[in-house]
Amino acid sequence: TRKESSAASDVYKRQGMVMTNFKETNYSLISKKLASLIEDENNLIAILSNTSALLKDTMAQVNWVGFYLIEDNELILGPFQGHPACVYIAIDKGVCGTAVLENKTQRVGDVHHFPGHIACDTNSKSEIVIPLNVNGKMIGVLDIDAPIVNRFSQEDQDGLENIVHIVETVSYTHLTLPTTPYV
Repeated sequence: TRKESSAASDVYKRQGMVMTNFKETNYSLISKKLASLIEDENNLIAILSNTSALLKDTMAQVNWVGFYLIEDNELILGPFQGHPACVYIAIDKGVCGTAVLENKTQRVGDVHHFPGHIACDTNSKSEIVIPLNVNGKMIGVLDIDAPIVNRFSQEDQDGLENIVHIVETVSYTHLTLPTTPYV
């Protein structure tokens, strides 16, 4: 009822949270689209580019979706959708670095309370980072930022981990990893 909605809204306001009304993400449909989109692709950059574009197009209330790739013991900006971002992130810094160190998904409800958070976009308030492993080796992370606190639920985490698994699986079977460019 309207009275219950108003009461719930008041609770959110008192707790400093932003109440949002956005459609839940259909990860089953995204997974099918992604698998079809990348099934015959073997170029890592193309796979990650289309993955980030698909996620940005289908997820509500996100302001940045992209990948950081490990190179020379640091994270380097990879394919993404959103505002310009930090190019280099030390592996022991921020949410992305923590995901690499622990090889574990990091779901942060309020980035301003995360020790060592790196503010590449001051509009970001919550973040989820999922490690990306290919052929048994961590090669990077999927990083998604949102302009609202507590944007990412357990359902989002499960769905996004499945998306990364699709990338890892397709990549595992026939991926051409980047090599030193021809000079």
